Amino acid sequence: MKKPDNLKLCLKSPRNQKTIITIGKVKVGSGFTMIAGPCSVESEEQTYKTALPLKEAGIDILRGGVFKARTSPYDFQGLGFEGLKILKKVGSELELPVITEVLDTRDVEITASYVDILQVGSRNMQNFSLLKEVGLSDKPVLLKRGMSSTIEEWLNCAEYILEKGNPNVILCERGIRTFETFTRNTLDMAAVPAIKLLTHLPIFVDPSHGTGDPELIEPMSLSAVGAGADGLMIEVHHNPEVAMSDKAQAIDPSRYSEIFNKVKKMSAFMEKSIK
Repeated sequence: MKKPDNLKLCLKSPRNQKTIITIGKVKVGSGFTMIAGPCSVESEEQTYKTALPLKEAGIDILRGGVFKARTSPYDFQGLGFEGLKILKKVGSELELPVITEVLDTRDVEITASYVDILQVGSRNMQNFSLLKEVGLSDKPVLLKRGMSSTIEEWLNCAEYILEKGNPNVILCERGIRTFETFTRNTLDMAAVPAIKLLTHLPIFVDPSHGTGDPELIEPMSLSAVGAGADGLMIEVHHNPEVAMSDKAQAIDPSRYSEIFNKVKKMSAFMEKSIK
């Protein structure tokens, strides 16, 4: 594999073989980390009803979208700053770190004051102004791969964040757009070992967006463990049928718990640790 020659900070070196990011009691990059939660924060009741059984299942980090980048301007766009307050409140009550996506450079500072991890979504992977802004933050950043980006382009975007002084970058493979239409996206599992060969940064997999099909989330989650991923991000809703966004790919907490237990066993087999 040819290593990109224009990257200075994210490639492996004798000095830096593996980045471990500490978020409260969670150490991303050491063992296996589970992120789960609703696509959108819809209300305090919905967020709590989803998060409580996830906490009981053993997740490490709670996800919830408050600013939503939607294909249609008429779709639910999220609760915004009110959603941030709800996410922080539920996370604090359950003693779970929280992650949410930020869309606008103007919202980075205030969003960072409510959450433990900032997410840059696939649509914003090459929003260079946003990358620079989150690079100035002291909060870890989860950077999703763009839907049509190469691995080198993805790593260059991570480089933007690192270059601004933020060393805590988590990469997330969430599927790319190909000619295949059976699944929502084509989950590029080969990207996981490729990233491991190239960079010291941790790599997660999002099988929810990667497949768009609840029936495929379990096998692709197990595949991610086998490929060497450092964690998973899965969309869960207490009642997927009424979810205000991405209900077709959401699973309920009981199904998530089944997947979590299988991932735990697979992770142990792969000589990793998981709570």
